[in-house]
Amino acid sequence: MKKYPEDRVDLNKLKVACLINPRAANRKWRRRKKLRCYLQKNIPGEIIDTHQDKQFTIKTAAALSHEKEVVIAAGGDGTIADVIQGIIKSQVSPLPILGIIPLGSGNAFRKSLHIPRFIPLAIKVLHSGIVKKIDLIQFNGQVAAFTSIGATAEVTFRKDNNTIPGLWGHLKEARQMPYFPLLKVKIRLLDGKDDKGNSFQELSLEELVFDCVINKTQHFGYSWRVAPRARIDDGFLDITLFKLTGFQYMFSFPFNYLGLLQRFQPHFKAKEVIIQGDNLPLQYNGDPYSYCQRIHFKVLPQILKVICPAFPLA
Repeated sequence: MKKYPEDRVDLNKLKVACLINPRAANRKWRRRKKLRCYLQKNIPGEIIDTHQDKQFTIKTAAALSHEKEVVIAAGGDGTIADVIQGIIKSQVSPLPILGIIPLGSGNAFRKSLHIPRFIPLAIKVLHSGIVKKIDLIQFNGQVAAFTSIGATAEVTFRKDNNTIPGLWGHLKEARQMPYFPLLKVKIRLLDGKDDKGNSFQELSLEELVFDCVINKTQHFGYSWRVAPRARIDDGFLDITLFKLTGFQYMFSFPFNYLGLLQRFQPHFKAKEVIIQGDNLPLQYNGDPYSYCQRIHFKVLPQILKVICPAFPLA
């Protein structure tokens, strides 16, 4: 059985593999020869940059989890999420430790784990950081760090069908948000607490919402602080209900982006959340999932070890 030191790892003494998405951030890996040389020099072990698609990354990460003690994901939120999915699906014990090198444009994981965006500093964290346990969200056999149902998910679906990559693709589709309808949802929260700290075993709600965010990270992509009260290691899902019209949502977006609007929206912590409605768009980790009638979310507490700086996790 693999054994790790309590808080720190020495990459040079462990079996390490790095999965790189060469298409991340407008093919940064392919375009920058000095970056490639730097990573190859400073990351011990195997480097794999033959990215094909989402399923390839998941399957490769799962296979590596049986062989390696540390699996590093180099890319954006999508790549990191796929590597995590593969690690969890491997079901090995113990699971390999996750390392992160942020090459993408979104980087919600990076922000909540306090991993530097500057690549040499991120690699320094891999060599000198602390191993910490984090929670994840589970639903329908998938794992995630951030999810949403409603308007932000609908934009994700539409962006996935256009040809404009990255932030500009999201902004193009977001222009239609004022005209999105409110969604009628039934929400069942289990083993949680409200904003006043009142605990409950079960709470049922029927709401009209524009968006419903279920997160472990505080951020969506592009440093959007969508869930300022989320904690990635507190054992709870963080749920925010945006009860606004599309026009109100767009008008107040600067406050939403900074995490200020959320103070005035219904907010809960729970270990399980069941949401029902008609054709509810669901995104996870910035990728479209499906239009659903019922989604059951659970927290997976302390499920994954990640190499982080020695700061409190957000």
